[in-house]
Formats: sequence, C-alpha cells, structure tokens
Amino acid sequence: MSSSNDTALDAYIDDSVTFDSMKLDPRLLQAIKRNGYKNPTLIQATAIPLALQEKRDIIAKASTGSGKTLAYLIPVIQTILDYQQNKGNDVDSNSSATLGIILVPTRELAQQVTEVLDKMILYCSKDIRSLNIAGDISPAVLTSLLLEKPEIVVSTPSRLLGLLETNVDSLSLDDLKFLVIDEVDLVLTFGYKEDLTKISQFLPIKKNLQTFLMSATLNDDIQELKKDFCRSPAIIKFNDDEITKDQTKLIQYYVKTSEFDKFLLCYVIFKLGLIKGKTLIFVNNIDRGYRLKLVLEQFGIKACILNSELPANSRHHIVDQFNKNVYRLLIATDDTEYIKEEDEQEEIQVDETKKDSSEETTENKEEEPNTSDNKNNKKKTITIQKDKEYGVSRGVDFQNVACVLNFDLPTTAKSYVHRVGRTARAGKSGTAISFVVPLKEVGKHKPSMSQTSKRDEKILSRIMKQQGKLGLELQPYSFDSKQVEGFRYRLEDGFRAVTQVAIREARIKELKEELLASEKLKRHFEENPQELKSLRHDKELYPSRIQQHLKRVPEYLLPEAARKGDKKVGFVPFHNPKKNRHRVSKGKKNNKRGSKSDPLKNFK
Repeated sequence: MSSSNDTALDAYIDDSVTFDSMKLDPRLLQAIKRNGYKNPTLIQATAIPLALQEKRDIIAKASTGSGKTLAYLIPVIQTILDYQQNKGNDVDSNSSATLGIILVPTRELAQQVTEVLDKMILYCSKDIRSLNIAGDISPAVLTSLLLEKPEIVVSTPSRLLGLLETNVDSLSLDDLKFLVIDEVDLVLTFGYKEDLTKISQFLPIKKNLQTFLMSATLNDDIQELKKDFCRSPAIIKFNDDEITKDQTKLIQYYVKTSEFDKFLLCYVIFKLGLIKGKTLIFVNNIDRGYRLKLVLEQFGIKACILNSELPANSRHHIVDQFNKNVYRLLIATDDTEYIKEEDEQEEIQVDETKKDSSEETTENKEEEPNTSDNKNNKKKTITIQKDKEYGVSRGVDFQNVACVLNFDLPTTAKSYVHRVGRTARAGKSGTAISFVVPLKEVGKHKPSMSQTSKRDEKILSRIMKQQGKLGLELQPYSFDSKQVEGFRYRLEDGFRAVTQVAIREARIKELKEELLASEKLKRHFEENPQELKSLRHDKELYPSRIQQHLKRVPEYLLPEAARKGDKKVGFVPFHNPKKNRHRVSKGKKNNKRGSKSDPLKNFK
C-alpha cells in the first residue's frame, strides 16, 4: 500500500472484498485507487454496503487505524453523487444545498478529515464542494463561503451551534441527507452533549436523515445519542482486543524517577541519540512544555511546541511538518483534561522587577540594577485565548512516530491509551516510555514539580491493569546511574538559567512569532508554497542566560561504546615528515638527520 493508507493496520484489511464490487461512482473509485486503497478494511467492508444498499444508520465501534474515516466518507460521497444524478443535469447550479454535516471534537481532527475528504472528491469537485468551518475564518468571509452552499460542511459542535443560532440564513439544513459524528466518545468527553441536543432541534425530519456515529468505545452516553439521532441503526463492533494482542509492536516501559531527574533523563536520551527516529513528548500543562524546551535548548537540542494557545494555522503546519520529518522532537501539551476547568482567557504577567527567588541564581540578581526606573516598571500583561477545541493526544494523525515519551504521566488510564496510540501504527514498531514519580519524591524539588505527579503511582497501577486485560505489559526500565550521574552537574547549571520569568517571556515571544507566522500561512504562503520551507517552529527562544559551552558533551562523559575509539593515537604533527623529505631545495645537500625545513623561515 502507499503511504496514504498508512493509517489502516494490515490486520484490519479484508482481502475478500474489493472497492470495485461495491458499485461506486467511477470518479470516486478513481480517487480511491489514486490514494493507494486496494481493499477495504473490515469496518469499511461492513459499513459501506449497509449504508448504501440498505440505507441504514450506522453506529460503529472500532479502534484507531481501522479505517473509520473512509467508512463514512465513501457512503456520504456516493449518496450525494446519486442524489445529484437523480435531480438531472439540467438543474441550475444555484440550486445546490448543504447535504451533509460532519462533526468532530477538535479543530485538528476537522482539518484532518477535510484533507481526506478533498482527496476523495478530487475527480468530482465540481459536483461536491467541502468547507471546514472549524478554523479561524472571519464572520464576513464565512458568510460568503456558506452562501455558495457547499455540499459537505465539517465543523465542531460548538462552532456549528453558534452559526445556527446567530446566522441561520447563511446555513440551511432543510435538505440535509446525512449527519456524521466522528469520535463520539471524545465529543462527549469534551462536554458537547448539550450542544448536540440543541443541534438536533435544527435538523430536518429523521426519516430523511442518515446518521453515522463513529467511536472507539460504546457507553451509556452514546446510547442516549442513539435515541436522538438514529432510527433502527446497524451496530458494528469488532473484537479489536484480539487483533491488537496479535499484531501490536508497541513496547512499553515505565521509569521511576524524581521530578528533577525527568529533565536529566531527557537531556541524556536526546543528547546521546538513544532514541532513533521521531519522538512525541507529552506534558500536562503549557508552562511545563516551555520549561522543557528551554532546558533542552541549553544543550543544543531543538524541539518544537504544540499547545492550545497557538493559532490553529500554526498548529496544522507544525503537525504537517512533523509528519514530513522536518522536526524530530515535538513537545505536545495534553491539556484537554484540564482546559474545561480553567477560564477561557489566561493572563500571563511578566514582572521585570521581581524574579522567582527559588530558581534565580546570584548572577541573575547581580545583572539587574537597582534603579528607580526599575522599581517603577509595570507588569507586562498578555491575554491569551486558549482554544477549547484543541486536542492532540487523540484524533491528530501523527505519522511514523518512533517513540511516545510521557514526560508527565496522564491523569487517567484512558488518556494513556490515546497517547501511546500515536506510535506503533500501520503495523510499524514503536516504543512508549513513561516517567513515574514515586509519592515520596513529590515536592522535593519545587522548580521541577508538577501537581499531577502526586497521583502517578495510582495511575500507573490502573494503566498496568488495563494493559494486562489486553495481554500487554509495562516493563520497568532503569538507566545506568553511573553513566547518568556524570551529566547531572551540567543539567543543574542549565536548569538554573531557566527561571519562571524566562519561561513566561519565551511563551510570549513564541506566541507573537506564531501569530505572525499564522498570518503568513493564511495569506502569503497560499501563493508561494515553496517559501513555507523557510518557516520553522523549532527556533531557539533564548532564556535570560545562554551558556554555549553546555551544547558540547565532553568525551569523558560519553559511554565507552559511544566514544571514538580506545586506540592511543599519540602525537599527530601538522605536517608529514615523509612528504617533506622529498621537498628539498635544489643545491642543498641532505644532512644526516634528513631534510627538515625551518617553518619560520619558510612562512609566507
């Protein structure tokens, strides 16, 4: 299979069925073959005939990588093509209408679904147009785009509801033929249940609407949605546990360590290149991500940041470049569990006269002059709008991830599954490493402390039980303390330079840069796609104190296997005596010791 079909595991492919046998439109079949899909997956082979031939509503439970997206996109596209063909070719183009709504929990997933959809309608783009309204689109532009009546609209529930309540005329659902709710369990986790109930009031009569509910799990909440949106649905479930048990190539480790030693181990792992390939690091809040990035910068280790406060265009570009192997290290903030508890707006204050005494070194204090102007300085305040429709641990298709590193352990076992599911995809091998802080170590080093670490041991036990039910296990791993200790004093030096003020300043700086980059992505780079290569998201943010000497690792700190060699080379001269022996000026006789020239006399 081609790379376009990498998200579907080979274990899910149904070789007994072909797409040609499904009596699909030739244009749709051409797009399917162009993207490298030869045989449908199990869920596609089951759901597509039920949806097209029997016109059944579909409730499907299948794990990540099983091909759920095409399982609903192919019936949706085929239904629209059949509908338009039945209307006749003499229908005026202005009579088009929105025929389908696809709801997803996050903007990242909305973008991902839109990209797959655009590939599938490549050869029928005149008959089917799609519009993703989950992104950052101004109201005026959005209204004009909706007036063109795109056949398929992709959105998040809150975005769609806001549009229906405030601007009903721009989007009509009177002719709606189908409704898709993708990642239903995650939609409900994000608190969209009330939004879905309100959206149902704008839908046409149920008998004319075909519904797809796609999920990784089936619970009581989904049963309630079934009553609101479905009529005699076909429920499709696969025993994914057995497939996962036989096919998974994921190796899982946990490392019990102190809070400060998390940073130490990261320094050793990435500076010595112990992980080959791309790594996705998860942290539990935005400040933690920037602290880790700044600490790694002290040692010349590049990483880019992905979190909910960055503009949507920048986030999409970061994920795209990471998938294209432009970046090898991505620090992702998985704050979806906490974002609902926080205010929608967060103020970051930078006080230039007062620095964090617990992290600040004597050198930093001496650099700050005690002047009257300094005393009268006011705090710089930047208001940051967090994107509540951001989601990275699930939904986003990170490709070819060699390792998932849980720098901060998630707060639920379910979140752990979603995180480690970013690697070992499409039949490839992968590694998951989780740092676990024992309760007795929590709070011993305040600057590196995370509040979520208090529950690490409890969460680990739940994760191990959960994985045990799948026939999998987490293996303990311990680093050679003698080899790691040699790096400790260097990390302590680098860590002291990353104060809380430095983190806040870096956070503000990157946000400003990404806002500028987002505008460039939105306008200029649409016309100049080649110039995108010059836009990078892993640039150094420069904390208050730069120590260039830390970027080089002395050879004596390296493990013996990583050193250049044990052979004693001895003294190596800058010139070759054998070669110089033949470079004797004419008319001069060789002396008994040979013809060595005086380098000072021959210097030019």
